[in-house]
Amino acid sequence: MTCKPTAVPPVEEIDIPALREKYRQEREKRIRPEGQKQYQALSGELPEVSSEDPHTPRQAREPVSKDIDVVVLGGGWSGVLAGVHLRKAGIDDICIVDSAGDFGGVWYWNRYPGVQCDNDAYCYLPLLEEMGFLPSKKFSDGAEIYQYMRSIGDRFKLYDGALFHTLINGMHWDEDLQRWQVSTDRGDKLRARFVIMANGLLNMPKFPAVPGIGDFKGKMFHTSRWDYDYTGGSQTEPVLDKLSDKKVAIIGTGATAIQAIPHLGRHAQHLYVLQRTPSSVDKRDNPPTDPDWAQSLEPGWQAARQDNFHRAAMEGALKPGEEDLICDFWTEITRNMMAEMEAEGWPQLSMEEFMQRREEMDYRVMERARKRICELVEDPDTAEALLPWYRFPCKRPLSNNDYYPTFNRDNVTLVDVSATQGVEAMTEKGFVANGQEYEIDCMIFASGFEVTSDLDRRWGIDQVEGRDGKSIYQHWGNGYRTLHGMMSHGFPNQFYMGLYQGGLNATIPEIFNRQGQHIAYIIQQGLAQGASSIEPSEEAQDEWVKHIRETAIDISELQSECTPSYFNNEGEKEKDEDGNEKYRWYLGESYGPGWNAFQALLQEWRDSGELPGMIIKK
Repeated sequence: MTCKPTAVPPVEEIDIPALREKYRQEREKRIRPEGQKQYQALSGELPEVSSEDPHTPRQAREPVSKDIDVVVLGGGWSGVLAGVHLRKAGIDDICIVDSAGDFGGVWYWNRYPGVQCDNDAYCYLPLLEEMGFLPSKKFSDGAEIYQYMRSIGDRFKLYDGALFHTLINGMHWDEDLQRWQVSTDRGDKLRARFVIMANGLLNMPKFPAVPGIGDFKGKMFHTSRWDYDYTGGSQTEPVLDKLSDKKVAIIGTGATAIQAIPHLGRHAQHLYVLQRTPSSVDKRDNPPTDPDWAQSLEPGWQAARQDNFHRAAMEGALKPGEEDLICDFWTEITRNMMAEMEAEGWPQLSMEEFMQRREEMDYRVMERARKRICELVEDPDTAEALLPWYRFPCKRPLSNNDYYPTFNRDNVTLVDVSATQGVEAMTEKGFVANGQEYEIDCMIFASGFEVTSDLDRRWGIDQVEGRDGKSIYQHWGNGYRTLHGMMSHGFPNQFYMGLYQGGLNATIPEIFNRQGQHIAYIIQQGLAQGASSIEPSEEAQDEWVKHIRETAIDISELQSECTPSYFNNEGEKEKDEDGNEKYRWYLGESYGPGWNAFQALLQEWRDSGELPGMIIKK
């Protein structure tokens, strides 16, 4: 079936200057001067919102003390894919360490009702062809993703030597041993030749620093630690029947909340949805996987689909005549633009003209989204409060068919806290918003994860010290300093997986997949050469930092227009090495020439066979 453009208002009906001013006003009233300090880390003030594992009992074991080739910190997608590529490179002496009770990362911890992948699972789930697996539908349920990750762990023998329910609390480079000394909360002493920091983007729950939060006498939990013993039901059968006599509040209306709220609305005696900034939530077409389509797939189909998704969602242009294979809200702006340009005979546009048309389409798409809300939500005041007033890239685009109709229920109340920039306080009996106290039995935090907070808080490791006791937190104190986003001078045999200073793909696991491939190659070469340490030279590191910043695409204007979120560091600015103020973009510093150019650069680097820019000590 051919993917068609959506019906959006013509540009002549859109008053872009007026909308731009409206966007600015909505942004300004939500900016908080304390920036990241509006959130607090896990503490004793939150006894029931802890890092305890509600899914798998923690088993007692003896501490492990051993020499090992590779320690991988993290068992989410980045850690699993690192393990896969290490195995493919013939490296067997590895140990994956994770605080969870199994592989899965966010898909292990997040088992709240309604949890699904929120982009195309045929792109999102890696290694589909190799594993001989297809998702059951376009947007996979969380349980399916978790089981798929476990199957990869089985297939590549990643469980061998893995340490679960184990938290790394310190690591330092031992110059005499030429190894990393890695310590854990279980008393383990791991002496690793190589360490891969695969500790993820969404691994540390985040909480708003609401005054009086420790005074509340009711139930509290974070969505990543959902308590089905309290709510009733389960992840696969989310009938939350124990809430039928409970007044429940949920803080947040982001990617997690929009999936959980319909279930809470169905079952709670009353539900209060506490919203600072509304999300843009489109319809979700989620058909089961068509067996005829599955039979028609040819080798290489997933890479081709990922490339198509990346072009449509990230690069903003498909090739003339190329179909939008994803055909959903992620690719709508590009799909609509391509249809109009095709109708015009593919006019030659300058980059400035192209970006102007894309901005116009952005305003038109968001206007369509706002009109849809007004059609679905019956109460005009509630509908008005749910309208998203910002550019499409400013908040993660979402989809759910039940979210907006939930606000038509008599037992659901939207509490807009934008005027006070959040919940004012919590009391013994409930919360205070807009000067009014609401009594509740349970407060659920759908407040996300530590994404742009300081690195030591995100990683949760007290000590990460390289050569001569240098702290990675100090080394990166004024910005990331890496080679290709994966190694740093002064930190031999240490690798980083994540969005630091490399290529950016629309499919995040594909980024980890390619990073795992590159890192495994370097480790394989190091072991084959009998190297005791490998690290980038300071010159190579600094040249890369200079190159990635000189070629970066300037998005500061868009960042300055966006409502506060983790995308723009809650609107908080920081200073770079030259003293210039800038936003910390959660996507790190991405390579301006693009994903394909970055992969070609890495391939050329590997093909040289010389590990250029590396200091190799034998």
